[in-house]
Amino acid sequence: MSTVGKCLLAGLISCASLSAVAAPERYIVDPSHTYPSLEMSHMGLSIWRGKFNKTSGKILLDRAGKSGTVDIQIEAGSIDFGLDKMNEFAVTADWLNVAKFPTLSYRGKLRFQGEALAGVDGELTLLGNTRPVKLTVNSFKCMPHPMFKKEVCGADVEGDLNRADFGMSKYSEGEAGKIHLRIQVEAVKED
Repeated sequence: MSTVGKCLLAGLISCASLSAVAAPERYIVDPSHTYPSLEMSHMGLSIWRGKFNKTSGKILLDRAGKSGTVDIQIEAGSIDFGLDKMNEFAVTADWLNVAKFPTLSYRGKLRFQGEALAGVDGELTLLGNTRPVKLTVNSFKCMPHPMFKKEVCGADVEGDLNRADFGMSKYSEGEAGKIHLRIQVEAVKED
């Protein structure tokens, strides 16, 4: 017999209350505390690091059902390598092609391992190409936000992709094509 059936027979809880308890919770990504960043080899000599400064999105989290979704948008033109010349190149048609593709998006399903949030199985859309990109959750925590007086959740996430798979073929041979993603994300629970 299901948990719902047992509860109804015992008279402990109504179906409406049970649905409220198990309902997924919605969170809005905090753009002030969310920075998708990337690392890639520069000719095997050093590691270039950059981040996107403008991110938005929503997360749906069902802790009881161990499921959820993410829907993230990133402004491609907000890329910042900390070096003007690299920033100028990154937005050109040879790389992010911001004039034609101003937004990157990532959509996926949360993956749990036991009680812990372990990763996201999703798809990244970059330069009009959509490919699978799995992310690993290194840490995840929720707590009452001291200023907003709402629950806030945060995570440290990482994953890998090959930029040539998305059509970024210039200077992408060998190790140069590999990008390691590191993402810090915080999201505030909707009312």
